[in-house]
Amino acid sequence: MNDMSKRNTQLRRNTIAKLVDEQGEVSVEKLSEQFETSEVTIRKDLAILEKSGLLLRRYGGAIALPKDVVEDELDKKVSNRKLSLAKAAASLIREHNRIVIDSGSTTAALIDQLNDKRGLIVMTNSLNVANALNALESEPTLLMTGGTWDAHSESFQGQVAESVLRSYDFDQLFIGADGVDLERGTTTFNELVGLSKVMAEVSREVIVMIESDKVGRRIPNLELAWDTIDVLVTDNLLTDEQAESIESKGVRVIRAS
Repeated sequence: MNDMSKRNTQLRRNTIAKLVDEQGEVSVEKLSEQFETSEVTIRKDLAILEKSGLLLRRYGGAIALPKDVVEDELDKKVSNRKLSLAKAAASLIREHNRIVIDSGSTTAALIDQLNDKRGLIVMTNSLNVANALNALESEPTLLMTGGTWDAHSESFQGQVAESVLRSYDFDQLFIGADGVDLERGTTTFNELVGLSKVMAEVSREVIVMIESDKVGRRIPNLELAWDTIDVLVTDNLLTDEQAESIESKGVRVIRAS
């Protein structure tokens, strides 16, 4: 998308957000006529505005958010740290790459950074990630693992998901973690670690996205050992000593500013 069409898209979305705020309700059909663009494009606009917490989609259009919901949504907004991690991680992705994005709020922040990447094929085990990918104008090819829904991790897990993953191969895996054990690797509170290991097996490059305050947390379950991880993307609050310890395991460390 060139700069002009990016500006036009942003302007259109800002105008739609104002219209919903003023009128309380808008329809896809009328917006399509007003902006002389397709209904598919308007639906994508509404999906992205809903994800940003600016409106609620309803059949055939959208409605304004109740004020108490607006406050909740602002609290949930992606933190600046997650955003800087997402930008750094996205810079590692080439157009036409085949990637896996694991469930989690840190990896989900990556989605908004993919709009200028053409021809991506993206596999995920997360409905939230799948919905966000589906709203992208760059229209990546979306693959879902399927499997058994795990309410705790809000993702698909289990043998079906594992066998689906094994029927493909990928350039990159983007995965989060609950903690980093400087000696062993990434750790998690979730006891279901089988799918993470398969995701890493089927990907040529494994990229862990994690905030620095999770480094050194004592969490029992090892998720990915250092010898399966290629890159760790974190923030610039990671100490030099911690970075050196991780790099000594053969892992490239990127500290996002």
